[in-house]
Amino acid sequence: MYARLAAVAAASLGAVAALLSGPAAQAGPAARPGPSAQAGPAARTGLAARAGEAPARSERPLVIAHRGASGGAPENTLAAVDLADRMGFDWVENDVQRTRDGELVVVHDETLARTTDVEERFPGRAPWRVGDFTAAEIATLDAGGWFGPRWAGERVPTLRRYLHRVERNGQRLLLEIKRPELHPGIERDTLRVLGEEGWLDRSHVARRLVVQSFGADSVRAVHRLRPDVITGFLGMPPVAELPSYAAFTDRINPAHTALTSAYVAEVHRLDGARGERLQVYTWTVNDAAGARRADGFGVDGIITDHPDVVRDAVG
Repeated sequence: MYARLAAVAAASLGAVAALLSGPAAQAGPAARPGPSAQAGPAARTGLAARAGEAPARSERPLVIAHRGASGGAPENTLAAVDLADRMGFDWVENDVQRTRDGELVVVHDETLARTTDVEERFPGRAPWRVGDFTAAEIATLDAGGWFGPRWAGERVPTLRRYLHRVERNGQRLLLEIKRPELHPGIERDTLRVLGEEGWLDRSHVARRLVVQSFGADSVRAVHRLRPDVITGFLGMPPVAELPSYAAFTDRINPAHTALTSAYVAEVHRLDGARGERLQVYTWTVNDAAGARRADGFGVDGIITDHPDVVRDAVG
């Protein structure tokens, strides 16, 4: 994407800086942090918090297809993305890791053993960690046969291929940076690929992309590099620590088993890093009773392997 001539090396460095600061960070209401975003964590409370009550949420929780519609197709494959699309779901979630040669691929586990035939293809390479294989090696693996014969031949997609498919389908992406401690610098790599594939323009950043991680430092890094990008922290920080998280994230995304309505209300009383109300996406809700319970707590999003079950449960 950058000029290759040594004579314009300085211009190339400028292009990198532009990608990470981004035109979207300069343009449009969704990209401009409000005064509260510059006032420090203790001051990041909305008008509703000062009035002693949480603001109203949207009428329905967002339903997000976990690793694609992974209850009906092999997780994190293009088949799972397409199934979510056929079922009518805009939002899909995925997991991103880095290969030995620096390619970003969409896979959940630290190893490839559970969801591919890597043990048969590379029997001497235990424990088959993602980061120990090249992208070309991973591209040869069957990532669907474990789920059922119908899916044999599905591949582990690169992040680029995954973005192309989500774009083709007109979908939106909740991207999880997986195990960032194993992949130093993966935040910058992820943003680079997103930018090169057109996912850091104004419309994508405002309406079609959220980047999340279990690693607080990883979420901080994404926010520092691209403060216009919506971020999410996977976990359930103590209520007393929520203001410090609000300094660098826009979503608090806990497991549904630990969630309460009181906790959701506390999150909603704060403004996030971009000056808008913090939201709650809970995971992984796979049955109607759990979906209704989460909905009753007032969550903003429900992440699920079975988006059709959740949709039917919450209306």
